[in-house]
Amino acid sequence: MGTAEVADYLGISRQWADVITGRRDFPEPLAVLKAGRIWLAEDVEAYAARRREDQQG
Repeated sequence: MGTAEVADYLGISRQWADVITGRRDFPEPLAVLKAGRIWLAEDVEAYAARRREDQQG
């Protein structure tokens, strides 16, 4: 997933996705290309699941 796909998956703006993907608790990108960073979909999904659990209690 690129930043735009991360934003779509998380239901946030691309600008907010740029902020979130720079945080320490966000998974490391699989690769950094000229076009931008990319992440494994599984890593992004696991991150989202952890965040939902944290918010629920």
